[in-house]
Amino acid sequence: MTDQAIVVFNSGSSSLKFALYRLGNGGVRSCICRGQVAAISTRSHFYIRDATGAVILEEVDTVPDHATALKRLLQWIDDQQSGVNLRAAAHRVVHGGMDFLVPVLVDDRVLQQLKRLVSFAPLHQPHNLHAIDELRLLRPDLPQIACFDTSFHRAMPMEAQRYALPQAFFDQGVRAYGFHGLSYEYILSVLPDYLAKHARGRVIVAHLGSGASMCALLDGKSVATTMGFSPLDGLIMGTRCGAIDPGVLLYLLRQGMSIDALDELLYQHSGLLGLSGISGDMQTLLASENEQAILAVEQFCYRAAREVGSLVAALSGLDAIIFTGGIGEHSPAIRERICEKLQWLGVQLSDDINCGNGTCISTAGSSVSVWVIATDEEDIIAGHGQKLLVA
Repeated sequence: MTDQAIVVFNSGSSSLKFALYRLGNGGVRSCICRGQVAAISTRSHFYIRDATGAVILEEVDTVPDHATALKRLLQWIDDQQSGVNLRAAAHRVVHGGMDFLVPVLVDDRVLQQLKRLVSFAPLHQPHNLHAIDELRLLRPDLPQIACFDTSFHRAMPMEAQRYALPQAFFDQGVRAYGFHGLSYEYILSVLPDYLAKHARGRVIVAHLGSGASMCALLDGKSVATTMGFSPLDGLIMGTRCGAIDPGVLLYLLRQGMSIDALDELLYQHSGLLGLSGISGDMQTLLASENEQAILAVEQFCYRAAREVGSLVAALSGLDAIIFTGGIGEHSPAIRERICEKLQWLGVQLSDDINCGNGTCISTAGSSVSVWVIATDEEDIIAGHGQKLLVA
């Protein structure tokens, strides 16, 4: 008997992440495998792991483009997973704008609307949509589903969405959208397993990685988040600046910097990389004795703790903090430094549990519980795709 399956894609500028899920009845699903093609167009690393994390394929080769990466992956599924019937492909799409509040089946109209949003998220949107375009050519009969990072935050109160600009700009779409919504949605879905009665309480989720943001949850909804109109806002990130006085941007433009050069500066050469002059990778900086690297790490933690204070005000208190994302899940040192700055909230970490990468890393006497929970955006995307296939 052939199993029904859905493949999930998260396409970046030089990578293609994917996960293959077996679909069961009643919304049940299980991960068959996941992996990625990294460093597309150079010396590429193509690997796949099974549901236990064991490597089942690893190749180093030159994959010239995303179309080739998609072809190789689909061919591998055809050859090695002959017992599954691929029903659909579901994609992470960073920006859904004002119109897309829920996941949708992609057709020509939807794709054109999403392409109009490229200027809202130029670092991500083009690559997300390029994968959809290429897959339409390779498998024109395969349904494709778009799931949006912005949708989760549409529940935010209006005062959290508006900028202090005239109404006409808000009507044009200049508003705070928020991002990492698929990650926050996953964390929210598993919170009852960890927090019990506090799962719908006052919770701050810190998604810390090369892209970083925080979200304040109350009664299971996003009420505030650190990213705004674009994924540039809020926390210091690997190569992105985070919050910055708009006067700085006006100054640089008046000094003769072009819009393209400013775009590249803010997205590619700022953040931890810009501060340190060495790297945008947190583990590299933590291992460095360079003064600028040390300062970059300290600024990252300072900004994170300051944003927690802002979100606590939006929540009128705090019950729990959740760390997730690459840095949040794997860097005890960063968790410790951020939480040290939050002792005024009654946050107390257990050094042993934190250093051991435990799940609940706060002490029994901590006024705020602190947790490390691995996110799984692919699982949420697969779930949305499954629901649309059944509908």
